[in-house]
Amino acid sequence: MSDVMAVRHPVPEAVRTLDVLAKAALLLLMFLAVTSPDLGNMQDKGAHARAIGYPLAAFLVPFIWYVWWRDRASFPWLADLLVTVTCFTDTLGNRMDLYDSISWFDDWMHFMNTGLLTAAAILLTLHRGATLGRILERSLAFGATAGIVWELAEYATFLSKSTERRFAYTDTLGDLTLNTLGAVVAGLVIFVLWSRGQLHSSAPQLEHRVSTRI
Repeated sequence: MSDVMAVRHPVPEAVRTLDVLAKAALLLLMFLAVTSPDLGNMQDKGAHARAIGYPLAAFLVPFIWYVWWRDRASFPWLADLLVTVTCFTDTLGNRMDLYDSISWFDDWMHFMNTGLLTAAAILLTLHRGATLGRILERSLAFGATAGIVWELAEYATFLSKSTERRFAYTDTLGDLTLNTLGAVVAGLVIFVLWSRGQLHSSAPQLEHRVSTRI
């Protein structure tokens, strides 16, 4: 008689610790942003929308894993960390006033955070044996869609009421370009790492081994 058993990978202690700390810090920063938006440099920047959306995004992977994957796969700590980091760095960047004090910081965040989210999406939805073409296809589909959703959310929550809306068209085109580039770079990096035998235990993969018993 054969049973199908899920492969369980060792828990990456460093990644798990960073993930838990990032989530805790994110929740603290979002609380401060809502209670003191001026202090957190979040005034007129959708603080309340971020306070709802970011925790939901940061705990989305644990929710999906618990509901659908926990009996079949190890918890994807690295992918979860990548998602959490995108929310945390944006909030921290506002907290430290980096968006207003450093001219290129917003561009870097679009490139980096879309790349991190895309890397998480690839780790969660593709097998390590995926071809480069398939990985890039997933990168472009996810990265471009995520970029469009973000720009729409940004406009709806605060940009439509801001004086910056006069320059929004040019800025949006630049942001979408950087989002796409970040997604493509993430796809290439994941492909190279998988090709070198790395990150094989960093995502569910939903692999199985067969054990036999009589």
